[in-house]
Amino acid sequence: MDLLRHLRHFVVVADELHFGRAAERLGMAQPPLSQSVQRLERELAVELFDRSRRQVRLTTAGQLLLGEAEELLAGEGRLRNLMRQVRDGVSGVLRAGVPPETPAVTLRELLDRLVERAPGLDVDLHELTSGEQERMLSEGRLDVGLLHHPVTDDGLRLGAAVDVPLGVLLPRASALARGREVELAALAGLDLVTAPRATAPGWHDHLLEVCRRHGFTPGRVRPARNPEFLFGLVLAGGGVAVEPAATARREPRIAWRPVAGSPLVRRTSAAWPRRAAHPAAPMFGQLAAEVLADGSEPPAPPPGPAPRPWPVLFDEPA
Repeated sequence: MDLLRHLRHFVVVADELHFGRAAERLGMAQPPLSQSVQRLERELAVELFDRSRRQVRLTTAGQLLLGEAEELLAGEGRLRNLMRQVRDGVSGVLRAGVPPETPAVTLRELLDRLVERAPGLDVDLHELTSGEQERMLSEGRLDVGLLHHPVTDDGLRLGAAVDVPLGVLLPRASALARGREVELAALAGLDLVTAPRATAPGWHDHLLEVCRRHGFTPGRVRPARNPEFLFGLVLAGGGVAVEPAATARREPRIAWRPVAGSPLVRRTSAAWPRRAAHPAAPMFGQLAAEVLADGSEPPAPPPGPAPRPWPVLFDEPA
């Protein structure tokens, strides 16, 4: 028995106190409406309408049921509306991951845009490396993440990618910081300070390969998870890092210089499971791409010749 449908019919008849008008309002014939109310009466073992007179009246049982039925139907409407919001990705909980090095201003802008677009959405944000995000996405413990390419899991769908130019982080007192750009080969023998390989294996291997290809074989590769630790190793001398310009803005004693010729590019995009994807995941990916693109401009270089364009070395197959 479709109880809600029969209750809906009952409420309309109770409101009209006339089966003919109620049938017109419901867009159905009168006989099926009468049968629907009779079936509800049989199911509840009570009479809901007094039909002994020419005018239809509610019985005591009908009067008591009316309030309960209206409340139940209103609750059903709220439930359907809530589920529609969840289905449309504007309500519910979205478990999202972002890289640990995400600047505070970028994170704030992303969250502000999410609130503006979907105020009913509860974003459960986690600070996770690309490697951790890939694993949690594949295990169903994360709904969407911001990953550094390459992304090896073909079970993930990728949003729009944003390419952020990378340059060399140097102590401002370094002789290499006096120029407006740095040759990778000029870094030969220095240590490379970068995130541990486990955080993003594909990107780590790509970075080292490009450095070697352009004449920079690091004396050592020194892992640094935390930006403050990375800055400390660079400022201590003997080491450099290859990072976006935004990273250098956190430490005034650090200079950022673009790499001459063909600079490295860090490609980042949102990723979410191809199957059983959270409805809000594509929206998160779109907004994240917009925010990352807005914050990807490098700082103005020191005076000198016009800079060369930014060719992208890191192209993934379509």
